[in-house]
Amino acid sequence: MGEDLVKEVVESLKEPLDDSTVPRNIRSRIQEIINTLDSDTETSIKINKALNDLEEIGEDTNIQTYTRTQIWNAISILEKV
Repeated sequence: MGEDLVKEVVESLKEPLDDSTVPRNIRSRIQEIINTLDSDTETSIKINKALNDLEEIGEDTNIQTYTRTQIWNAISILEKV
């Protein structure tokens, strides 16, 4: 079940990567988070790292409200794992 939720988060995080209104540095950080979640690292470690990074992005004042909501949704899903 946990891996399915991680895959769901990865898919949801791919949306902002194609959005030109999302700042390049945020898209880069989101790609790093996706890479972390796709890695072979122990699930709890990669989820904790992703949560920390996502929370930092969610606090960024330069992102659109819609993107911030996507980030928060990803955080809430990962917290269930």
